[in-house]
Amino acid sequence: MRRDRDEQFHDFVVSRRPRLLHTATLLTAGDTHLAEDLVQATLTKLYVAWPAFQRADNPDGYVRRVLVNALIDEKRRVWRHRERSMAELPDVAGDAPGGAGAAGEAVKQALRELPPRMRAAVVFRYFYDLDVAATADALSCSEGNVKSQTARGLDRLRAALHGSARPTFLSQGATP
Repeated sequence: MRRDRDEQFHDFVVSRRPRLLHTATLLTAGDTHLAEDLVQATLTKLYVAWPAFQRADNPDGYVRRVLVNALIDEKRRVWRHRERSMAELPDVAGDAPGGAGAAGEAVKQALRELPPRMRAAVVFRYFYDLDVAATADALSCSEGNVKSQTARGLDRLRAALHGSARPTFLSQGATP
């Protein structure tokens, strides 16, 4: 029985880890190291709760919820508050071909400034195109909370992007 569980979990990890990592990268506003940590914590929690996961009515929602909880737990850690981000990371390759370039970096930075639950609401609603009900389910909150978190998050993103060097896609057609 244990062997079947391990094989099922292994198959799950092989098939779903890339998507989990992509979601975690969005939730961490591009912090790939933190995203890797979140995926590892999520997979560990899923392994421990594998029978509950298999009984879940909405397995995707279950995984998203565990991932968001891992992000919130990580942001609460005391040592995390002492870390400071660097303006420029050493040994980082340039923008990928077809990437968003400076505009993408501005959005990532603006996302970093949002609280984790607000960031999760914005990511689930606009990067994954989940409806309000699915986002509320993933965050274990009311639909009204999702709407207000999303509205506030978008307002903060607009303010952050407007106050910094505006990405080209925001400044087209605007008068100086």
